[in-house]
Amino acid sequence: MQRRARGASVGLILLLSQVFHVGINNIPPVTLATLALNIWLFLSPLKPLHGSCLSVDQCYWQGDWQRLLLSPVHHADDWHLYFNMASMLWKGAKLERRLGSRWFAYIIITFSLLTGVLYLLLELSLAVLMDEPNFQRNCAVGFSGVLFALKVLNNHYCPGGLVSVLGFPVPNRYACWAELVAIHLCTPGTSFVGHLAGILVGLMYTQGPLRKIMETCAGIFSSADYPGQQQYFRSSGYTGYQDRVPPGRPSSFDASPRNYDAYTAGLSEEEQLERALRASLQDRGNARSTPPPYGFRLSPEEMRVHRLQRFDSH
Repeated sequence: MQRRARGASVGLILLLSQVFHVGINNIPPVTLATLALNIWLFLSPLKPLHGSCLSVDQCYWQGDWQRLLLSPVHHADDWHLYFNMASMLWKGAKLERRLGSRWFAYIIITFSLLTGVLYLLLELSLAVLMDEPNFQRNCAVGFSGVLFALKVLNNHYCPGGLVSVLGFPVPNRYACWAELVAIHLCTPGTSFVGHLAGILVGLMYTQGPLRKIMETCAGIFSSADYPGQQQYFRSSGYTGYQDRVPPGRPSSFDASPRNYDAYTAGLSEEEQLERALRASLQDRGNARSTPPPYGFRLSPEEMRVHRLQRFDSH
């Protein structure tokens, strides 16, 4: 496939300079991989924009569902790429350090797919409710829907403070809504429904059942793929795994001190034997028809042997 015609690609140059200014070693791996994938597909796209953008007409009616995967990682021009990836560089690094790389990668993939699906549902609903078929032909491309979902997560974990939107101070928890309106007032041609879909996916994770569903699915698949690993989660999401304890090394149970007094009542071995013999003699004297609770009986000869052995030990 031929590469897209590009001019000076000032946006791409600015993005690369910002990445190198931050330092590649300072960017978490999943965030760095996301940046690299989007830059690579911008330079060598798998399909032209009209073949990768997301629309109800192409996905639902034409059955081209691969657009759900292609649309988030393709961009219209270098400035579109720059603004999206500069935002990803900041949001991704912050969230990945908080949530862990594996869980953050899981979030990126899930949010990319769900944002696309929700975008299609919203466009189809608008077409039906407003009796306007053109909504089904609206075609969206770019990573900004996922970024709005990540912004909801970031605001959820850092709800305090104010941000400036068009010069107006806005509480951090409402910033995504203010930016949604501001972007579409200042930047015509952007997908309002695509950005709204991202916000709704983020709310499904922070306020709805999406996080629990993702945790459940992660536990199912990880138990199938990694039988020696135990998944564990916190309120912020996936935090890692614990390997099965290797043979020869103490487990968490072996490393913890045990209270043997709970089993021996603080008695020595000889005192335990004497108590057991006395209990056996009492049970024999009671002449019960049912067996003792320990499930065995000692003959008189055996009891004499045990008593002699104990006395001889002194």
